Amino acid sequence: MPFLPRLAALLGGLLIAAPLWAADIDAGSYGYPLSNPFEATIATTPPDLRPPLPADSDIDQGDYKVRLRPERQFEVPENFWSVTKLGYRLAQQEGEAPLIFIIAGTGAHYSNGTMEYLKKLFYGAGYHVVQLSSPTSYDFMTAASRFATPGFSSDDADDLYRVMQAVRAQHPRLAVSEYHLTGYSLGGLHAAFVSHLDETRRSFNFKRVLLLNPPVNLYTSISNLDRLVQTRVEGIDSTTTFYELVLGKLTRYFQTQGHIDLNEALLYDFQQSAEQLSDEQMAMLIGAVFRFAAADIAFTSDLINRRGLITPVGQPIGEGTSLTPFFKRALQCDFDCYIGEQLIPMWRARHNGGSLSQLIDQVSLYALEDYLKNSDKIAVMHNADDLILGRGDLGFLRRTLGKRLTLYPLGGHCGNLNYRVNSDAMLEFFRGQAF
Repeated sequence: MPFLPRLAALLGGLLIAAPLWAADIDAGSYGYPLSNPFEATIATTPPDLRPPLPADSDIDQGDYKVRLRPERQFEVPENFWSVTKLGYRLAQQEGEAPLIFIIAGTGAHYSNGTMEYLKKLFYGAGYHVVQLSSPTSYDFMTAASRFATPGFSSDDADDLYRVMQAVRAQHPRLAVSEYHLTGYSLGGLHAAFVSHLDETRRSFNFKRVLLLNPPVNLYTSISNLDRLVQTRVEGIDSTTTFYELVLGKLTRYFQTQGHIDLNEALLYDFQQSAEQLSDEQMAMLIGAVFRFAAADIAFTSDLINRRGLITPVGQPIGEGTSLTPFFKRALQCDFDCYIGEQLIPMWRARHNGGSLSQLIDQVSLYALEDYLKNSDKIAVMHNADDLILGRGDLGFLRRTLGKRLTLYPLGGHCGNLNYRVNSDAMLEFFRGQAF
């Protein structure tokens, strides 16, 4: 899998004697081999420590599209017509089975590497699986979002819920025994808000909901990732860009290997070589990928809503229009910029004002504290060294979830999702064998 696309999917064993579902996992017994959170985030789990998964040829699956027709003030520009219907992927068992919805992380498409891994894991365990793009992805923003300004979690959850209902309506003959829900990274936060919404609408009555490495304070997580792109990296100056530095390292690595092999083991093997990236270089790489996601969100939201911040209102944008100049302008807008210029003004206009701190509380897990505390069907799997966590986040999760929080000592941000210990724990939870 290519280097940068693997990272873009984020923004997604040695069996141990101790119980797999416990409050905190001891580092010595856990057995995950990468102690560097940057390295774990990028390289994930060595191939021989991953769970066995079914092959694509053994999965009855297909890609589908559904029309949501979100009511908006403006029509979608011509260059987005190809995604006026929202795509998703369904893998179905032969007969009746439980169905699990999976929500992707920041900016991610339903078919990215982390989503494919989770699909195979749950399908192999006997579940129907529906893969959904993140509400922050351009295809979801274009085809399914009512406001095309993601970041207000309850609105994003409402959009996701309508998508889930439309998916179910499109497959009336699919025999479903019960519904489950999960999501990784930002998708984990969205899963919590969707579950809360379902308590009143009762369309699915989710039996179990698992949040994988979710942000606790969304603004803290965004700030942590935004800061990574500002890391000072040795070897970068006015004549050498960061990407030239990384490309040079990859070139020298493949020269020593004698061949080019872009398989899943590349990132792990590369980090064991003499060309391995330093902490600063890995931090900037992760931050750069996140910055691209922020730029994509800012550009798409501005264009659909005709705000004129990135794409001039009077300038026609058609199928043949080059979007490169606008995207370069969008790259100068980090998440703070997007929140300040687009999200907060939209939120204030709809809710009669409000401060940034009020917005942060309403879009983070804090807003669901009572629900999370009292809902036994919801659990969280997280890592103590996750890059998106801030001061007080783990304390909040411990107080709120108690034994329904499993805290792994290592793994960075979602780097251990494909570790056998973690995959076994996920399946145990959904089978009702945890706690």
